[in-house]
Amino acid sequence: MKKIAVYPGSFDPVTNGHIDIIRRGLRIIDELIVLVSYNPDKSSLFTVEERIDMIKEVIGNNPRVRIDSFPGLLVDYVRKEGADIILRGLRAVSDFEYEFQMAIMNRRLNRDIETVFLMTGYKWFYASSQLIKEVASLGGSVGGIVPDIVRKKLQEKYSK
Repeated sequence: MKKIAVYPGSFDPVTNGHIDIIRRGLRIIDELIVLVSYNPDKSSLFTVEERIDMIKEVIGNNPRVRIDSFPGLLVDYVRKEGADIILRGLRAVSDFEYEFQMAIMNRRLNRDIETVFLMTGYKWFYASSQLIKEVASLGGSVGGIVPDIVRKKLQEKYSK
């Protein structure tokens, strides 16, 4: 039976840490849906469409990866797509409490869905989308922390 996982996140912007989780996730599952979330509580630098386009450009044409967005409950999307795994990345212990709460709530909403955590590669422990945006907004270099296309898009956004 084909194992399908959903990797949700804001990806505002997508980082090399996210790409690391996608690549490593593909080692243990058959198909991965990268789900760009709408979060009305967060102000985003990039639109959902811009984030999807950047991820598609970085991932390339991989038949095992699909990029999508969905405005509702994650568990509803996972069920609709025939997946049974939510893939999440953890950077440090500080991520764990929030992720644990989300995993428990998702499990309560649908007991057939499992959450699988992957530790982010050691090179990306310190890299968060928020920190990357802050550095880029102040003119600092984020090369090597984000894919090159994302670095260029950040420069475009902040040069306006």
